[in-house]
Amino acid sequence: MIKRESDYSLLHHNTFGVDVKAATFIEFESQYELEEIIKSGIQQPCFVIGGGSNLLFMGDYCGTILHSAIKDIKILEETDSEVLVRVGSGVTLDNFIDYSIQMGWQGLENLSAIPGEVGASAVQNVGAYGVEAGNLIERVEAVGLQDGDLFSFTAEECSFAYRDSFFKKAGKNRYVITYVTYRLRKLPDAKYSLEYGNLRNMVVNAGDVTPQSIREAVKDIRSAKLPDTSVLGSAGSFFMNPVITSQHAASLLKEYPAMPQYDTADGGKKLSAAWLIDRCGWKEKRMGDVGVYCHQPLVIVNHGDATGKDIYNYSQLIADSVKEKFGVDIQREVNIIE
Repeated sequence: MIKRESDYSLLHHNTFGVDVKAATFIEFESQYELEEIIKSGIQQPCFVIGGGSNLLFMGDYCGTILHSAIKDIKILEETDSEVLVRVGSGVTLDNFIDYSIQMGWQGLENLSAIPGEVGASAVQNVGAYGVEAGNLIERVEAVGLQDGDLFSFTAEECSFAYRDSFFKKAGKNRYVITYVTYRLRKLPDAKYSLEYGNLRNMVVNAGDVTPQSIREAVKDIRSAKLPDTSVLGSAGSFFMNPVITSQHAASLLKEYPAMPQYDTADGGKKLSAAWLIDRCGWKEKRMGDVGVYCHQPLVIVNHGDATGKDIYNYSQLIADSVKEKFGVDIQREVNIIE
């Protein structure tokens, strides 16, 4: 059933807790409904949201907000070692991860407790603790916003990269994702990723290494450093880790020997945005109702009634300070919606 509302509050559709409205809000429960909505015409501009965990609204949205409530899950293929499973874009990602573990499927457990929905996992190429969604996605189905036609994209066509995809670049604002198909491994043919931080130690100390034990460890790590968005508004990590040239990195390392640096596939160096922000003195710093979270410098929080513009301006001050001190540009991971 199609839900259509006018002058609709988005307060509960963004984890920053910014109180803005959409001129029109439309929610659909099937691919067919979405095709009909688009072909019948919708008020422009148009924007597609998931769980609202990676968005910052700068003010009321004058057009149409589309939201998927497609929540079916279907096994397409299955062997002794793998399963191909097609998941509706409106399924909460963490709920699907829990479901997959109960089914004996492995691969997504490192992404546990990431807020948001399955459709957004393909757009953002969400990643955590050594795993990226794009490495497990086989196919993405979508409906074109221009004429309601159906499209199907292979993983290669999705052009997944660090926190990036085709849907954030050439395909931005052109498609509405309806289904994501994941290729997951089946026990006992699991291949775990435990190299991030102290994840291995936490899992091993808990006993057997299983998808469930990894999930619990990841949830514990995230809850220790990220706020509960029902209490303190945020969008998780606000900035991406910057990648710079090896020459620039070597120069910085001479001045800051403790600076964390990681090799990239193209010969560059990835820096820790959290480390850079912390060294600029921003941790726990508050301006009005906007501040940096006490346990994680990457996280900007809304302490109450901050507007989207308040949060954006605060983030710009952080970025400017990192540029001034280190000569490094840090990019926002959060989508800014004007």
